[in-house]
Amino acid sequence: MSLNTANTSSAEQSLPLHGEDERKIDVARYSVLLLIVSIIGLVSNWVGTGTDPLTALPGMAILYIVSVAGLFLARFVPFYLPSVAWISLLAIVVTIPGIPGAEWVVAKVEALNFLALATPALAYGGLALTKGEFDIARKSGWKIVIVAICVMLGTYLGSAVIAEIMLRVSG
Repeated sequence: MSLNTANTSSAEQSLPLHGEDERKIDVARYSVLLLIVSIIGLVSNWVGTGTDPLTALPGMAILYIVSVAGLFLARFVPFYLPSVAWISLLAIVVTIPGIPGAEWVVAKVEALNFLALATPALAYGGLALTKGEFDIARKSGWKIVIVAICVMLGTYLGSAVIAEIMLRVSG
């Protein structure tokens, strides 16, 4: 019996050891997904801050273009750097004071509220479950549901108590 199959479940064997190689991503597919996220971001920015979507559109377009350009760099540059690093570097470069157009870019992006943009992404991240997580939940049974409810309730109540104390102390 080999060491790879001894004492390992099928779920463990199917889990990837490393993340997806970003040099092989489908940039066109991710560009469409980023476009959808940008539209959701415009709506959430409108709802959260009251900023008209047409006012925020140039800033969102800049974020979209920088993100897609970062994906292209991650895909086609001969050395590996994660796409988030490429996107961050590009965003830094286009906002460096003294770079032509940097003031305009900053002015347009200021119409966007970071929390309004982050909330839908964080909500999706919190709700997204993988097949592996469903397999773990199935194996764990009903007891894991009780533990999860207790953890969520405790976290919520603890946060509410801390917030109440801080409001009373500062008020």
